[in-house]
Amino acid sequence: MPATIPEADSFLKLAENLGELEVVIGPKARPVVAEVRAGLRDAMACRERGDLPGALAAIERAMQRLAALGTQLDPAEGAMMRSLAQHFSQALSAGLKGEAKVAVNAMKSKAGDPEGGDDGNQW
Repeated sequence: MPATIPEADSFLKLAENLGELEVVIGPKARPVVAEVRAGLRDAMACRERGDLPGALAAIERAMQRLAALGTQLDPAEGAMMRSLAQHFSQALSAGLKGEAKVAVNAMKSKAGDPEGGDDGNQW
């Protein structure tokens, strides 16, 4: 298990950008977006407490929930989001920070980040 996870700002920015999904998808996305935001905030709280396994689990749950929403809208999109979430979790567990960053940036881009997910945070 790696000693660090991506900077909190990356996930907080992702949580903020999820509002774009509400605009695009409509009201049915609202509860899912709220769940994903809460999960990402939980992950950051775990990280601040030094609970890295808890943080990783919370991030993975949040990303899986987002992927489930994608599946409802477009099965291919949902499958891609599930794959990204799994890739992210596996990369972090293996200590492959660069690979994890690629997955995070792709997730952020899919969640509506107008900068394509590259916020310049160091890992």
